[in-house]
Amino acid sequence: MRVEIWSDIACPWCYVGKARFEKALAAFPHRDEVEVVHRSFELDPGRAKGDVQPVLAMLAKKYGMSEAQAQAGEDNLGAQAAAEGLDYRTRDRDHGNTFDMHRLLHLAKEHGRQDELIQILYRANFAEERSVFGEDDERLVELAVEAGLDADAARKVLADPAAYADEVRADEREAAELGANGVPFFVLDRKYGVSGAQPADVFTQALSRAWGERSPLKPVGQGGQGDGAACGPDGCAVPQH
Repeated sequence: MRVEIWSDIACPWCYVGKARFEKALAAFPHRDEVEVVHRSFELDPGRAKGDVQPVLAMLAKKYGMSEAQAQAGEDNLGAQAAAEGLDYRTRDRDHGNTFDMHRLLHLAKEHGRQDELIQILYRANFAEERSVFGEDDERLVELAVEAGLDADAARKVLADPAAYADEVRADEREAAELGANGVPFFVLDRKYGVSGAQPADVFTQALSRAWGERSPLKPVGQGGQGDGAACGPDGCAVPQH
């Protein structure tokens, strides 16, 4: 079974939602048969690289609230994160463009390190003092290396704006086609969608339902037997006539 998760590194509910989903997944009896794929979604795609501002100022402008109200929201998010065992800095975080991070996540996917990198990026953005935004690519290179990627490969991707750009945009188009206008958005076997950072028991129910409704393969072939010539562990069928 495949679970696809559309998310953005700048999304605090994606950070919390991933932890809640993983709590459910860890207890799922068929955990080893579930493939998790992270998909790209930018909350602020029009923001230029290097255009970085404090989170509170961004929230106040975007939602028409005071910075005091924005701070109260950050404090609430900090409490929600702590309940999931996550570190979360409720003061002095910043906000910027995440496109390069998504491009690196596609590189990481090719090397089987996608989940490692997204968790490291979340931690760096929400729990660490040093910013992940700005013009200096070396911060992202360091995080990519921590996730097990080659430093030169990461630098090459970051230096080429076209590298994995199509893959990021394809993910975002697909999210729109699926009706996702916010993240996190979880899609289970292309049958069920779970929107938002739901409690772990909601993910448990979704996993169980999607697993239980998987359709068995139906053989198609002569006489409905589906027994044409094939190759297997013991070799290939040899024609007798």
